[in-house]
Amino acid sequence: MIVDAHGRVVRYMRLSVTDRCNLSCFYCRSCEGLQSIPHEHILTYEEMLSLAKTAQQMKVEKLRLTGGEPFVRRDFLAFLGMLREECPGLDVRITTNGTLLAGKVPALKHLGIKRVNISLDTMDPVKFQEITGRDMFHRVRQGIDDCLHYGLKVKINVVAVHGVNDDELPAFLDFARTHPVDVRFIEFMPIGCATRWKGSSTWKSAQILEDAQQYAQLEPLDRAHDTDGPARMFTIRNGLGRIGLISPLTNHFCDTCNRLRITSDGKLRTCLFSDKEFNLRKVLRHPKLGAEAALRVMQLATINKPIGHELLRRKIDNQVCNKVMSSIGG
Repeated sequence: MIVDAHGRVVRYMRLSVTDRCNLSCFYCRSCEGLQSIPHEHILTYEEMLSLAKTAQQMKVEKLRLTGGEPFVRRDFLAFLGMLREECPGLDVRITTNGTLLAGKVPALKHLGIKRVNISLDTMDPVKFQEITGRDMFHRVRQGIDDCLHYGLKVKINVVAVHGVNDDELPAFLDFARTHPVDVRFIEFMPIGCATRWKGSSTWKSAQILEDAQQYAQLEPLDRAHDTDGPARMFTIRNGLGRIGLISPLTNHFCDTCNRLRITSDGKLRTCLFSDKEFNLRKVLRHPKLGAEAALRVMQLATINKPIGHELLRRKIDNQVCNKVMSSIGG
């Protein structure tokens, strides 16, 4: 078990399997001329499996696979099979944009995947194309329906942006009321080069909650009984699902952050808001180092895990880190 200098126990790791994505959301890939990571720098599945085993040695309990879009990487389902066989004690979860889920959900269920997070910032097909650059809304809806049909727990992640989707709160509430899903609103963050973030674009969690209470009767869920993530959760009276608020800007949860991130090119990031990285790929591929040395690097890096909101206070030019979200890992 690794405890950092602030007393936080790391139990959760996010591992990006690729920086590539079949969508082009304005808040994620906003840099002109953004180049994908060269293939030779991307971790192999065997290297990722080695890091998953290393995480288990550190008593990490939950592993979330992200991208980019994880399902665009060839043989991703086979990698899931490797993980389930070699690391049966890990709670493996997936974050996806949902466009490639249809037809794959039975295989996910067979592999023991129980939870999927799906990014969906609008319930309007036209607006979906405006946000993502692709006409794939109905594919995402089919993926959600398939997950629910096969009994997977679904969380819908909504990046909350003023002037983009703040008029759709009734539609999202209705979806949560009529489907057994968690719809979670995430404050738009100032991440990535040439980010379009500005203060006025942040649809604050407090305002979302105030607006939502005009359309539905909400009851806050005791955090002691719902510790699965940073969201403040609310039940909806007579509803099948719930809504959640994730507020990294206005009501940070840094004091309880228990996660590490590993990018698809093998860089360890101990905080989303920090560009400081530790090159695990170089250690893994060194002929005299390898997995044991990578474990030591992860242990030492974790001890000095920063407090993210302190970095936010020092942000320059509306930007808190240089890398875009697709390169960091969702």
